[in-house]
Amino acid sequence: MYFVYLAQCEDGSIYTGITTDVARRLKQHQEKKGGSYTRSHAVKKIVRTERFRTKGRALKREAQIKRLPREKKLELVRSSE
Repeated sequence: MYFVYLAQCEDGSIYTGITTDVARRLKQHQEKKGGSYTRSHAVKKIVRTERFRTKGRALKREAQIKRLPREKKLELVRSSE
């Protein structure tokens, strides 16, 4: 299983990524071992996850979300609360 996740950073920005283990990835981000963006924008929490059976589908969804404007990303977060 693959997960596309949206993480809220301490500065209010939203980071989108892909992983097979959301808890492990959150820990990596919080230890500043994640991607370069999250090393300088500390991750506060995961605010949305979506599950996919294949890596290809997850990567396509990740790319789709990354192209969205901030307000649309925030709508995704609100819809999962």
